[in-house]
Amino acid sequence: MTMKLVTLPDATTRPLPFYLAEEEWLARRYAEGDFFFMWQVEPTVIIGRNQLAAKEIDIDFCRSQGIRIVRRKSGGGAVLADLNNIMLSYVTTSTDTVAETFLAYTSAVASALRRMGLDASATSRNDVLIGAAKVSGNSYYRLGRRSIVHGTMLYDCDRELMGKVLRPAPAKLRSHGVASVRSRVTTIREHLPDLDIATFGRLLRDNILADGAEEWCLTEADVAEIEAMSQEYHDPARLTRLNPRADVEAEARIEGAGTIAAHVGLREGRVASLTLTGDYLENDDASAILEARLKGAEYTPAGITAALAGFDPGGTVRGLTTEALLRLLF
Repeated sequence: MTMKLVTLPDATTRPLPFYLAEEEWLARRYAEGDFFFMWQVEPTVIIGRNQLAAKEIDIDFCRSQGIRIVRRKSGGGAVLADLNNIMLSYVTTSTDTVAETFLAYTSAVASALRRMGLDASATSRNDVLIGAAKVSGNSYYRLGRRSIVHGTMLYDCDRELMGKVLRPAPAKLRSHGVASVRSRVTTIREHLPDLDIATFGRLLRDNILADGAEEWCLTEADVAEIEAMSQEYHDPARLTRLNPRADVEAEARIEGAGTIAAHVGLREGRVASLTLTGDYLENDDASAILEARLKGAEYTPAGITAALAGFDPGGTVRGLTTEALLRLLF
């Protein structure tokens, strides 16, 4: 089945929630078929599904500068999007695991950049690099059999603004061997200074869709449906929905999984509740699945080990092992 390159009936730059809703609308409305589109937005911070906004970004600074804050439905970390970014969205059906679909997508993006002569590669987690520096961050989530994969592509960026907006955990920066968020990113413009963003965008699109695509323009009625669906993302309560109360809290940077914090509620020495937060990528609702597995277990290494017997955390949180989870909790 030919990939569909989705376009809109006009060139209006819409608020970021519209494009997140567009992905979801395509996935829910069409049970089959592959869809791809590219978009740009005015300055907006996008935080991951499981992140605590106050820990990841300077909320007061964003509000003072008129920078919108939106929580997406996929995992991963916070990113600053603006008109120097090109955003990429891909909707498909995952016949394998969504993680395999995700790796195939990031590999295709890296391959497209290599066709332009760039030293690009996809990491084992969610980034696309040029050399050793990040140029694209990506994430995914699943709706039934349908997978939504999306990411950023830094054509250019205001490093000073990025440093003021984003607050990555020190452990995350140490894991990359860098001193700040500003120093671990690169831009397309640094490597291809003769290409303006519009030309680069066309080349990127054509290289990603090297096997061909059918252009498919949405109707005004489609746009109206998407705008109605996007209202969910505008709800301020989405930003504060994660407010875990816990008797025990622990956070660690886990190789291959990301930064994970465990918030454990206890009752008489046993697990009463569990919430995970962080920039990890998940195949399902990790907090709900792990809470159901551990609820009532004695909060000791032996008790948690027994409750996890026969269960592979990596099937829920990409890169997480039982051993790493135990180290986190204890």
